[in-house]
Amino acid sequence: MPLLKRLAVFLVTAACLGTSGTAAAFDTTVERGRYIFFAAGCVSCHTTDQTLAGGRPLETPFGTFYPPNITPSREHGIGSWNSADLEHALRHGINPRGEHYYPAFPYPSYTRMTSEDVQALHAYLMTQPAAARENRPHELYWPFSSRPMIEHWKSGGFTPGAFSPDPEQSAEWNRGAYLARALGHCSECHTPRGFLGTPLADRYLAGTCAGAEGRLTPNITPDRQTGIGTWSCEELTRFLQSGRRPDGSYTGSLMAEVLGTSCMRLTGYDRQSLATYLQSIPPIRHDLDVLCAPYDDSGFKD
Repeated sequence: MPLLKRLAVFLVTAACLGTSGTAAAFDTTVERGRYIFFAAGCVSCHTTDQTLAGGRPLETPFGTFYPPNITPSREHGIGSWNSADLEHALRHGINPRGEHYYPAFPYPSYTRMTSEDVQALHAYLMTQPAAARENRPHELYWPFSSRPMIEHWKSGGFTPGAFSPDPEQSAEWNRGAYLARALGHCSECHTPRGFLGTPLADRYLAGTCAGAEGRLTPNITPDRQTGIGTWSCEELTRFLQSGRRPDGSYTGSLMAEVLGTSCMRLTGYDRQSLATYLQSIPPIRHDLDVLCAPYDDSGFKD
């Protein structure tokens, strides 16, 4: 790593040191799995009126996706899956029947999960109540409704493999990178996509006009004009805990849901680590206020 870049990352990490907490410790595999479950944001997409029973409509430019039932129901859910089945689905986007999942299921991020976290997640999911709800077919536009399209997409936009820590970075930075790039799957909503849905690597986390459910998703790179580059590490950590922005307003819309079902359930150390990582990535100038239609975040002031 170039000396100047290494120094910049060191300064960001140093700015976050001492903010709060230590890494989480767990007494049982199921307890660890519960933490992974919330860190991975499973509730948001897989829950409507019944927890994890699936069926929530996800509107996208490709049509409407309906996430499946992931309760231990053997008939309608994943009750017949073992941990290896779950790992294959998360790592490769393929279910036990050999069917490819659409990347609306964020396996391009979950592929980076460690085997230990996947096993713990499986253990926790198997403790949840089974729900007898049938899975609803997706309603997609042609040609995206053709499943062979998924294999074509994978050939050019998907690389499976577990997260590999950067030995030149701190433990805190690596933890934040794992949370952002694997469990938290930040890129799935905050990175613009090309025509076939492939994330644009040169716009990593720079925001998009067509994010989750077709809504604007903000630039969260440290660009000072169009991203969060003016936020301090403490302000970003506090935002992940409370949803409160530096100007005193609170986030609304889908991000409020993400915070409530995921980020707010992380340890202080993990929120701090996530902030450290986000402040270290390359800043990208991407003015969504100009590119997108007016955006109502439904926030409010103190």
